[in-house]
Amino acid sequence: MTGLTPESLALLIAATLNAGTVVALASLGLLINERAGVLNLGAEGMMLVAAVAGFATGVNTGSDWLAFAAGAGAGALMAAAFGLLVIFLNTNQYATGLALSLFGTGLSAFLGISYTQQRLPERPHFDIPVLADIPFIGPAFFKHHPLVYIAIALALFMTWFLMRSRAGLVLRAVGESPESAHALGYAVRPIRLLAVMVGGALCGLAGAYISLVYTPLWVEGMVAGKGWIALALTTFATWRPARVLLGAYLFGGVTMLQFQLQGQGVQIPSQWLTMLPYLATIVVLVLISRNPTWIRINMPASLGKPFHPGA
Repeated sequence: MTGLTPESLALLIAATLNAGTVVALASLGLLINERAGVLNLGAEGMMLVAAVAGFATGVNTGSDWLAFAAGAGAGALMAAAFGLLVIFLNTNQYATGLALSLFGTGLSAFLGISYTQQRLPERPHFDIPVLADIPFIGPAFFKHHPLVYIAIALALFMTWFLMRSRAGLVLRAVGESPESAHALGYAVRPIRLLAVMVGGALCGLAGAYISLVYTPLWVEGMVAGKGWIALALTTFATWRPARVLLGAYLFGGVTMLQFQLQGQGVQIPSQWLTMLPYLATIVVLVLISRNPTWIRINMPASLGKPFHPGA
């Protein structure tokens, strides 16, 4: 077994940022949903449909940005259908979210049949000039797809938006006490629907990132549980964007560590190494669940509860 060289450490950091971006984007989208009081368990299905939509668009147009737009649009469209059902028709959020996940899984498998052997056209390689040439730091931090940096900027923006802006205050009020927000004249249902669609668009970006950047191909079920990890991460982060980012990179690091350990010749069955990121998520959830008061204090008070404006 060889030691960890600076070059391999730089590659591990870069892979961690790459893997963490998927979960970060999805978790930030779900955080917006939950801050508005809506719990969407359909992230896995939305990400799968967005992954095949983004990949198909990339194959047919050769444009990364059109592909990402298609992924975001597919996620937003599925989220809109979910929002109409749970916000305006008052269906059960848990059951509807699970149905959305199952529907998205089946729909993506059907739509992706003709794309399983397809390949994306040649695409640009992203480097930040000058910074990318710095030894160790350049390969680790400055040779990523722009969405990696957009995810970091988005987490910082959402922190300011939720805590400092008037619109963010209204969104939080809708999630904490929709009756009070309604009494003050705010349109609770349209605000929730908009939040759900924005959250769906971010989940769509995460799904498209998987099929376009993270593993640039289409394979049925390729999201592989990352939508559920994103759901768990919002609780782990106590609904705070900066903590979401930290948790996403922690998950990304554990995910990439399995490949590093395999490359180092560590004699551990590959199945155990594959389990590492999911096992880490379970351990974290068990630890934070030992203090339910702490979760209850940070959780939006009306999360998962329907709102009836005529009541």
